[in-house]
Amino acid sequence: MMKKILIKIIRLYQIYLSPMKRTKCPYIPTCSQYGLEAIEKYGAVKGGLLAVWRILRCNPFSHGGYDPVP
Repeated sequence: MMKKILIKIIRLYQIYLSPMKRTKCPYIPTCSQYGLEAIEKYGAVKGGLLAVWRILRCNPFSHGGYDPVP
């Protein structure tokens, strides 16, 4: 149940909020896509923690690049 809620929140973000951002994510896949993949693969808790860790690493000083879900 929690997994479906988190996925729905991320998809709503991708549809409505992400297009309004001026900056782009320096990582491939984007942070929101990474979050979706992590939650689908590992579930709400572990996938959610991986997504949060990725968001914390995503900042103007990061080099970015290819960073897939482990």
